[in-house]
Amino acid sequence: MLVASGLTKGFGGPPVVDGVSFTLARGGITGLIGPNGAGKTTLFNLLAGTLRPDAGTLTLDGTRIDGLRPDQVFALGLARTFQIPRPFPAMTVLENVMLAPRAQTGERFWTNWLKPGAVAAEERHVRERAMHWLDFVGLSRLAAQPASVLSGGQRKLLELARVLVAEPRLILLDEPGAGVAPPLLATIMEKISDLNARGTTFLVIEHNMDLVMTLCRPVLVLAAGKLLLEAPPEEVKRDPRVVEAYLG
Repeated sequence: MLVASGLTKGFGGPPVVDGVSFTLARGGITGLIGPNGAGKTTLFNLLAGTLRPDAGTLTLDGTRIDGLRPDQVFALGLARTFQIPRPFPAMTVLENVMLAPRAQTGERFWTNWLKPGAVAAEERHVRERAMHWLDFVGLSRLAAQPASVLSGGQRKLLELARVLVAEPRLILLDEPGAGVAPPLLATIMEKISDLNARGTTFLVIEHNMDLVMTLCRPVLVLAAGKLLLEAPPEEVKRDPRVVEAYLG
């Protein structure tokens, strides 16, 4: 589904991502692990269009996406979450989810006067979809509350719902388990598994090795900007290079 070939990115010094190549199979959950500073978030930024690679290519279902803007990558079906979610705090939980679908009619200024019926009908449809995904992640009871009241784990669930309402084919999850209490972490893992069973493909950055070993097949190991290994989690745990570079 996704093919990265020789992706390289630097910021004036040694490359932060250095010639990384890998493929993501459709319908899988792939893990991405490595020590702090390994280049994982920079790699995510390259995949999502936030950064442009200095070298290398990136294709999604055969379409070149390296060099596209983030909104263009998003429109092709690749969405991401962030390590630190930042919802709009004064908007309700429901409103935060409703803003995500692309190309809503009401986003064009004059259509609110020229086609008010169409705008209202579309908004009702978006609201129903948003409530569906809030219910899926267990936040529907908080739909009318401002997003500022949510805990860190709930904000990660909100961000997942906000991504899902846009119906992406591939989701990049940046540390979904970081700072999350065990009960909510179990919920997040369950939701990822449920979505994957429905056909959604995932690439997951995560330091929680229980999550990685439970959900991810295969696991990519990044160290000092280079891809050290791509293997099943059982093999990753035993590889002496991974133990030395990351697991300890």
